[in-house]
Amino acid sequence: MKTLYELPLMEPGSSEGFKVIDLNAKNTVDAGLGSEWSVKSHTLRGGLQEGVDVVEINNGKLSFAVLPTRGMGLWKGQCGDISLGWDSPVKDPVNPAFINNSEGGGIGWLKGFNEWIVRCGLSSMGAPCQDMLLDSKGHETRIPLTLHGNIANIPARSVTIEITDKAIILRGEVDETMMLGPALRLNSEIRTEFGSGRLTIRDTVTNIGNKPTEHQLLYHINYGKSLLEKGSRMLAPFKQVAPRDLRAAEDMETFDKYGAPQIGFDEQVYLYELVGKEDSLETVAMLCNAAGNQASLLRYSLKDFPCFTQWKNTAGKEDGYVTGLEPATNYPNSRRFEREKGRVLTLAGGESRSTELAIETLDGFKAIREVEAEVKELQETVQAKVHRQPFAHFSGSSS
Repeated sequence: MKTLYELPLMEPGSSEGFKVIDLNAKNTVDAGLGSEWSVKSHTLRGGLQEGVDVVEINNGKLSFAVLPTRGMGLWKGQCGDISLGWDSPVKDPVNPAFINNSEGGGIGWLKGFNEWIVRCGLSSMGAPCQDMLLDSKGHETRIPLTLHGNIANIPARSVTIEITDKAIILRGEVDETMMLGPALRLNSEIRTEFGSGRLTIRDTVTNIGNKPTEHQLLYHINYGKSLLEKGSRMLAPFKQVAPRDLRAAEDMETFDKYGAPQIGFDEQVYLYELVGKEDSLETVAMLCNAAGNQASLLRYSLKDFPCFTQWKNTAGKEDGYVTGLEPATNYPNSRRFEREKGRVLTLAGGESRSTELAIETLDGFKAIREVEAEVKELQETVQAKVHRQPFAHFSGSSS
């Protein structure tokens, strides 16, 4: 690929901060586009969004907005008439300066929760808890952990854009570091090819310190209208699935299907062990609309993300009618529980771990039936187990 543009949008230590760009050309790249592609950046003003930087990318078919100020999360997207994202009660991107993760008993993270794709981690994610660790002298130390960790509320320290003759590539670097604590760096690459309905997130997490550090990572990928509606369904090949708690167990007959908005609906969470291809362990998960002609497809390797969570929150529209498809290194329980189950990773000093996640918008019965056939083929390689009650290996929860 030939690089046509390569621009720093934000550099470490720069006093200038975020650089305003506006790249817009019609058929500048010979990709057979019938419409414009563009890359634009700007900074939001007013209210809790004050100072949030946005990079808007349009490849001629798929458009999406990235928030460097919020850990390189993807705020929302659009592909044709398919909306990617959801309508949160939190209407605008919130500057992390206004977020207190410890608020409400450790759930302050929710005050900024409105993205299509948001990372949870890097040193912890999942339910808020009191974790017990050993200090350098072997004494137990109690550490409060908040919901889904810190990475979504840390601004990137550098951002660059590269445009080749085939793709648009946005890169960002985000540090979750503290003295006498974790020193983890996220290097994210978000890539999309011209005229494609697909984007790929390639992330590398590095322990930039010397001592070993625990690492957890979950991608909270959220959908509301237009893909989520009464009759929508989630499709993925699985070895086993279980409800997180008794509330989720109430609807095990329809765990993979969705209802209409319901005022007062209490969230339900389902935990999966998926099936992957024999050689690459590649797997898929898909959210499909009621008609079966529009969908969003996730494709990744179980080597990268061995655990998968489905979050159903089909509440009233104004309260956040949404579902989340969540590939992860572990399940979103307390870190202490996940450590006991052997699912918390540890990065040695200087060690890196890279992952890749592709997300593609499907429009039309043919494309969706091809994925359905792929899921069926993988599903036939195992005997699926549906647990009717919480399963101790996944969550051990009965409340």
